[in-house]
Amino acid sequence: MEVGFLGLGIMGKAMSLNLLRHGFKVTVWNRTLSKCDELLEHGASVGSTPAEVVKKCKYTIGMLSDPSAALAVVFDKDGVLEQIGEGKCYIDMSTVDADTSSKISEEITKKGGYFLEAPVSGSKKPAEDGQLVILAAGEKTLYDEIIPAFDVMGKKSFFLGEIGNGAKMKLVVNMIMGSMLNAFSEGLVLADKSGLSQQTLLDVLDLGAMANPMFKMKGPTMLMSSYPPAFPLKHQQKDMRLALALGDENAVSMPVAAAANEAFKKARSLGLGDNDFSAVYEAIKVPEPSP
Repeated sequence: MEVGFLGLGIMGKAMSLNLLRHGFKVTVWNRTLSKCDELLEHGASVGSTPAEVVKKCKYTIGMLSDPSAALAVVFDKDGVLEQIGEGKCYIDMSTVDADTSSKISEEITKKGGYFLEAPVSGSKKPAEDGQLVILAAGEKTLYDEIIPAFDVMGKKSFFLGEIGNGAKMKLVVNMIMGSMLNAFSEGLVLADKSGLSQQTLLDVLDLGAMANPMFKMKGPTMLMSSYPPAFPLKHQQKDMRLALALGDENAVSMPVAAAANEAFKKARSLGLGDNDFSAVYEAIKVPEPSP
C-alpha cells in the first residue's frame, strides 16, 4: 500500500516511520524539507509539494500543527486540491475544529475525492509505539480501506459518523486532559507549600482511584522541571481555545476548562510554549503579583 504523508513534526515523523517499518511505501513532504532526510534514510520518497505527493499516491495523510496549517496544505498554491480528484483520498489526522474539517471535506468532495478526518489521542511515545487512539469520521468506505495503516499507527480506531465528530471528540478529550493537568499541578504546588513531600503525593495518587498514566508519566519529570516536548504546550492551549469555542456554540458552561486555558496562556507568556504541556506547572508555581 502506498501512502503519502504531509507534516513531519513530533507526531508525523513517528507515524510515518511506523508505516515504513511495516512495509508501506511512503512519500513524505514537510514545509521544512530538511526534516524529510531521516525518513529518506528509512526508505521514504520525498515530494517537493503536497500536490506532488497527492498526484503520486492514492491515499495521502496530513498531520499538521493547527487549523491554519491544515488549511494551507490543502488550499495554498501546490496544495492538496490541485491534484485531488476521482479515486484520490485525503485523511487529515491534525487536531482542528469541526468547521476547518468541514471546509476541507467540502472542497475535496467537490473535486471527486474522498475525505476522512482522523485526529489522534496520544502524544510522542504512543506515536512512536503505534499506540495512538484514532478518532475518524467522514467517508466510511475510505475508513474501511485505510484501516491497515491505522492499525500500524494506532491501537484502536473509532468511526464516529459524519465529518466534524472526530474533531469534536478530540477537542473534548484534550480539554479534559488540560483541565486535569492543571488540577494536578495545583496539587503539587499546594503539597510543597504546605510542607508535604511531592513524591509522597505522587505515590498516594498512584494507589488510589485517581491513578492514571498521565500523572504517573508526567509527575516525576515535573518535579525535576524537565519538559521535553511530547505534546507542545502551545498546541494544548490551542486545543483548549478550540474546545471553549465548541462550548460557546453549544451553550455549555465550562469554568474549569476556561481557568485551565488561562493557566496555559500564562505559561505561553512565560516563554514555555515549545515545552511539553506539563510545563504549565511552572506557571502555577509563579506567585501572582501583589496588588
